[in-house]
Formats: sequence, structure tokens, C-alpha cells
Amino acid sequence: MLTITQALAAEGPLARCVQGFHGRPQQQAMAVAIERTLDENGVLICEAGTGTGKTFAYLVAAVLSGKRVIVSTGTKNLQEQLFHRDLPMVRDALAVPLVGALLKGRANYLCLQRLNAHTAAPGQLMPEVNADLALIKAWAGHTVDGDRAELAEVPEGSAAWRFATSTADNCLGSDCPHYGDCHVLKARRAAQAADIVVVNHHLLFADLALRQEGFGELLPGADAVIVDEAHQLPELATRFFGISLGSGQITELARDARAAYEQEAGDVPGFPPLTRELESSLRALVEALAAYAPRIAWDAIRDQAPVAAAVDELRGALAALAEALDPLAERGRALGAVQRRAGELSDKLAHLSADSSEESVRWLEPGAHSLRWHASPLEVADLFSQWTAEQGGAWILTSATLAVGGQIEPFAERLGLGDARMRVWESPFDFAHQTICYLPQGLPEPRDRAYVSAVVDAIVPVLRASEGR
Repeated sequence: MLTITQALAAEGPLARCVQGFHGRPQQQAMAVAIERTLDENGVLICEAGTGTGKTFAYLVAAVLSGKRVIVSTGTKNLQEQLFHRDLPMVRDALAVPLVGALLKGRANYLCLQRLNAHTAAPGQLMPEVNADLALIKAWAGHTVDGDRAELAEVPEGSAAWRFATSTADNCLGSDCPHYGDCHVLKARRAAQAADIVVVNHHLLFADLALRQEGFGELLPGADAVIVDEAHQLPELATRFFGISLGSGQITELARDARAAYEQEAGDVPGFPPLTRELESSLRALVEALAAYAPRIAWDAIRDQAPVAAAVDELRGALAALAEALDPLAERGRALGAVQRRAGELSDKLAHLSADSSEESVRWLEPGAHSLRWHASPLEVADLFSQWTAEQGGAWILTSATLAVGGQIEPFAERLGLGDARMRVWESPFDFAHQTICYLPQGLPEPRDRAYVSAVVDAIVPVLRASEGR
């Protein structure tokens, strides 16, 4: 049987099949450490410097292990690269028959229920949104996977996708009339049957909520989880183990409640004004908080009269809508779903508007026309370590940037994994002689709309001067 070091050797199968592949001692050592961790169902946290070849190191170890492995990475672009390029290269070079699956979050898949519901009650939309919806509807008739990446004609940021995809809030789960044809469910079933499943970190964390959504779970059938770009985990864990509420969720609730009412309870008087009152109270809160953009601690403004009054008004409007929906929930699936959502959002708002505690902090991110409200734990170590222990199996966390002063312990302690095996492999590159560091001044914040253009403007002259090297 082929060994790890043979597979990654200078004249091994990877070198023969992958153009530009070179055997690297650091890569082989990393793969051997991962192999041991997979065999022992242990936990390994390792930093592999740029140029180590960590992707091939963990893929080779995963493929040769014969275990069912979930590989998680930081972005959808890296996820696509892993699944469509790197994994096939390793599989073909090693001549190992395996089934891979690419699994994305639900917002990446067509929702037939949402699309059909909007078609039945289209409302008033901008012409470009209606044009995109027409393209989506035509595509919906022949797509097999329902992955919105297939439909390049409709931009990823098009508002039309809100009417053709679902969220955890508005998904009907097993109550959906299209449950048997659900593209999200099909993708998850394919993942359950695969040997290696490629996901991103957001979906990895969302796994904890899948049972509540009616889709079961993703991880229990896996023997191991490999997390690339693991430096993102502490921040993501802080967000995931907290609570968040966005103005878009409330706006969408009001819109969906009106649509459900028109379809299933149009004979009941007095309901539509409640949805308009909810939208009006939300606008009042957004206006009251606009001066505090881009972020403000909740405790710093909670006692200010305009803010307190606007929050009370929103809580009252949300409670009134939830109360009005209670007797209507039995009229149909859509009304039942919005009734549950109204109750859940009301509970979230009550939690977020309470006092901060010693264990958590609450803050807001106001915008000119939007708002996000957060409550996050100050420490995630116990929560994260409990999660990994409950899932069981092997866990490998890797990145090029984990260590501080050559030590991984600070990162490990933040995640409650102080007992994990830890390793650092230096980059094979001679940075002192092979690189130049350029730090442009005056760039906007990464979240700023002008950020990408500013970065391009800063980089292009350097690329031209260096001739791309």
C-alpha cells in the first residue's frame, strides 16, 4: 500500500501527475502528523508557512486514510478550488476511488417554494429584479442541482435571489410542499453519502442548527474534520455562539406575513396594518440609531429616550403581529411558518435589548437604512471544546498564520483545545531575499464599498514595476 511519504515524494505519483509539483520535507512531515492524528482520533493544531503545500498534505492524508472526512475552508472561492481542482488532482494521482461532495449553505440553492410563492404574489418590484426573476424561473425548470452559481446571467448580489432562495428563518423544513424536490436536501443527502465533503466554515458552524431546521445533521457520520484557514475560527465561533438580529429579517417577516395572509387568510380583517406598523417601527429605530454608525455598544445608548422609545415600539409591533398570527397559524403552512418566526424574532429582540452580562457583550451596527444587533460571548473556549468533543473523531486545524512568536498555545487556548498536539512548519521560502513588503497608506476599511477599487489601484503599479514577480 502506498505510504504518505511515497505519495508526496519528489518522484512519487503526485510529482508524476501534477505539473510543477515538488517534494517538500515540511509537506511530508505535516502529512505524516495528520495521518497519525486521523489514526488516533486526536486533535492536531498546526501552522504551515506559505509554500509548504498544506492543501496537498491534508488531502493526501485524508484520501489514503479511507475515512469519511469533512474539509472546511474559509471562503466559497477556496471551497470551489478544493473541490473542482485540488481534490480531483489528488484522487487521480493516487488512483483511489472515492466520492466527493461540495456542500454550500442554503442561500446558495434555489428554493422552489419561495420562487413559486413570489410568482403567485409578485408585488411591486423594480424592472431589473423582475427581469432577473424571469431568468431564475426559466432556469428552475431544468436545473438539476439548483446551485445558483450555475446561473451566471443573474448577478450574485441581485435582489431577485431573496425571492428564490431560503434562509433558516423562512425555510418551511419538512412542512414544505416541495420538500421531496428540495435542492438543499438533495445536496445534503449527497454529502451524507460522500467520502470527502468540502464545506466552508460558516456551514460547518451552522451544522449545529441543522437538526432544528428539520434536515438532521451533517457531522455525526464523519470520522474526521479538517479545518483549513483555521485562524478564522475564534472570530467565527464568537459570532456563531452568540445571537444576531438584522433589520432585513424583520422586513422579510412583514413581507412574508402579508403574502401568507393573502394566500391563506384573506378573509380575516385587520391584519395587513399590523405588518405596516412593524415596518414603520423598524424604520423609526433605524433612524434613531443612524447617528451611531458604524457600531455602538448597547449599554452606551439603551437609556437614551429616543432609542428606548423606538425599541419599545418595535417590540410592541412585533408582539402584536405574533399575537395576531396565533389564531391564524392553523390556516396553512405559510402562516404557521411566519407565526413561528415572529415568536423567534420577538424572543431575540427581548434578549438583545436586555442588559449585558459578565459572560456576553451586546452591540449594534447601524447603517443609513439598515441595522444589525449582536450579543456575543466573551469567551468561546468551553463552548467550542464541548462541540468538538460531542462530534468526536479526529480534528485537524491548520493555517499559515496561527502561531504568536512561534507558539500556537495562545490560539489553542482561545478555542479550549490546550491539550491538542501542536506543530509549526516554517515556510521553505527565503522571504528576506525573495519578497518585498508593500504597505499602502490611506486604504479604506475592508467593509467599505471603495475598498476593492482602492486595493486594485494600489497594487497595479507594483505589479507593473515588478513585471508580475
